[in-house]
Amino acid sequence: MINKRFAPLAALFLALTAQTFAAGKVVTDDFLTDTIRNKLASDAVVKGGAIEVEVHNGDVVLKGKVEEMKQHDRAEKVTKKINGVKSVKNEIQLAHP
Repeated sequence: MINKRFAPLAALFLALTAQTFAAGKVVTDDFLTDTIRNKLASDAVVKGGAIEVEVHNGDVVLKGKVEEMKQHDRAEKVTKKINGVKSVKNEIQLAHP
């Protein structure tokens, strides 16, 4: 049984950790990085682009170079659809502007 003086601390801990769980899984930056990289690599439009993925607290930065503007736009769209992504900053450049 929880001591009365620890009850507020336990409630705070539960409230903070509940936000971290999505569908029973902890969504970490490493998990998001791997998921984003896999989605981008398997996407028919983006595939082949040299895209770097950085994630910090769910905020994503996409960097690198692609051949076509549609790859640039699609990479951002694919990334935004992933659960746990809070924001996407697209710094991808065209290889041949």
